[in-house]
Amino acid sequence: MLTSRFAFGLWRLTQWDLGTSELTRLVESCLEVGISTFDHADIYGDHTCERRFGEVLANRPRLRERMQIVTKCGIKLVSANRPEHAIKHYDTSREHILRSVDNSLESLRTDHLDLLLLHRPDPLMDADEIAAAFDELRRAGKVLHFGVSNYTPAQLALLDDRFDGLAAHQIEISVVHLDRFLDGTLDQCQRRRMVPMAWSPLAGGRLFSTEDTQAERVRAALAAVRDETGAASVDQVALAWLLRHPAKIVPVLGTGKPERIRAAARSADLNLSRQQWFAIWSASTGREVP
Repeated sequence: MLTSRFAFGLWRLTQWDLGTSELTRLVESCLEVGISTFDHADIYGDHTCERRFGEVLANRPRLRERMQIVTKCGIKLVSANRPEHAIKHYDTSREHILRSVDNSLESLRTDHLDLLLLHRPDPLMDADEIAAAFDELRRAGKVLHFGVSNYTPAQLALLDDRFDGLAAHQIEISVVHLDRFLDGTLDQCQRRRMVPMAWSPLAGGRLFSTEDTQAERVRAALAAVRDETGAASVDQVALAWLLRHPAKIVPVLGTGKPERIRAAARSADLNLSRQQWFAIWSASTGREVP
C-alpha cells in the first residue's frame, strides 16, 4: 500500500513559495531517495495545496506512476474558498466524503487516490454511513485504500467493525510525544497490520526549544546516540527512533529543502540498539522504566 519508509507532507507547501518547476524538482528529490508517498489533505493551504501539486502532475504525468497519493477529508474550515462554511466543524457524512474525493481527484489531476484518511474523529460519526461511502469509492476505483487520522483506539475499532480493510492510521508521535505508545494505538496497528503514519515526527520544532526541559533532556540523549552511531544530526536519530518500532511507523516529513529530505532518508540506515532506544525513552519521560 505505502511503499516508502517515509511520506512527504505537503501541509506547509504554501509557506515554501515555490513555483511549479521548483515544486517539481522537490517532488523528484523525494523520489530519488525512495520517498514515494505524498501526504495531502483537502484543507491544506486553505484548500490550495492539492491543486498546486496537481499542476506538477499535469506537467509531468508520468511521475504519478512512481508515487502513492494520500489525502484526508472531514474537516470543514471557515474559508473564503468555502463560503458556505459558517463555523469550523467536522463532516464524515457519505455526501461530504464522496464530494471531497471528487474535488481532490480533480485538484490533484489523477483518477484515483492510493489512500484516503478521515482527518479527525467526528462526534456525529455514523460508522455504517462511512463504510457505505468507502465501499462505493472502492467499487468505483476512485480510492484504493482507506484509513483514519487522530482517532482513539475505540473510535477506530468502531469503524473497523463496519468496514473491512482499514489500512492506515495517521497520528501525532515523536520522541517528545509518547501518548500513542501507551494508549493502545500502536498495539492496535500491529494487531490489525495497519500502517501508523507519524505526523510531526520531529515535534514541530519543539524538540529544539531551549525553554522546554523535556526537549532539553531528549536532545542530550539524541546527541549521545548521534555520537555513538556516527549519525549526522539529532534529527536523524529522532527519526531512526521511530523507525525502530515494530509497528513500522512511517514518519511524515515536512520540509521543503531537498538537502533535509536526503538527510532524513539516511536515518533509515541507522540501527539503534534497545539500550539506545530506551535511553531516549527515559530522557523523554524523565525517569527509568518501572
